Amino acid sequence: MALVANVLNNLIPISNFNKGQASKIFDRLSVEKELVVLKNNQPSAVILSTDEYLRLTEIEEEYFLLLEANKRIESNTSKKTISMSEIMSNLGIKDAELLESEDVDIE
Repeated sequence: MALVANVLNNLIPISNFNKGQASKIFDRLSVEKELVVLKNNQPSAVILSTDEYLRLTEIEEEYFLLLEANKRIESNTSKKTISMSEIMSNLGIKDAELLESEDVDIE
């Protein structure tokens, strides 16, 4: 029941923008992830907080990287592979060093 109440709380009639309440509406995004704009009592648009937008774009990027990784794995089934532990051993990298390192963004 709380979910339904939360969804109803996030509905914003488009007429509120015409009444000069845009600033109030955007301020709500500091507390709420998204707001649904209603036009003629029908959902017309969704306004996302910056944090939610970034979270969703990161999920999308990770999904495309996963698809690419799967495609590469499928196309290389007949080739010899090297395990991560072998690579780390060859390069002289210890597990503890990986845990201490910072995250790297791959673009």
